[in-house]
Amino acid sequence: MASIFGNISNPTAFASGPQGFFDFLSAIFKIAGTAAGIFFVIKIIIAGFGYLNAGGDDKKTAQAWATIWQSLIGFLIVASAFVLASVIGNLFGINILNPTISGPTN
Repeated sequence: MASIFGNISNPTAFASGPQGFFDFLSAIFKIAGTAAGIFFVIKIIIAGFGYLNAGGDDKKTAQAWATIWQSLIGFLIVASAFVLASVIGNLFGINILNPTISGPTN
């Protein structure tokens, strides 16, 4: 009986040697960057609600602005890490951010 999903082959593993390490780093960078971006957007939204609900209280307003600025600075640091990884990759000829995973050839 044929599978309803068709022929599904096993995914290839990371390449061995130095390129495999950089492929692994690339996957980690992308996952961490995505998680950090989502985290900072949520923090900014929560701080925005805190600012709107401050009701003129100077302490709550200052706390909300501090959270917004800290979130923006954190987001800038994460974005800078991707720029730095790209620059280092270009200097050394390693494609860290967009690796190619080579598998067996048929």
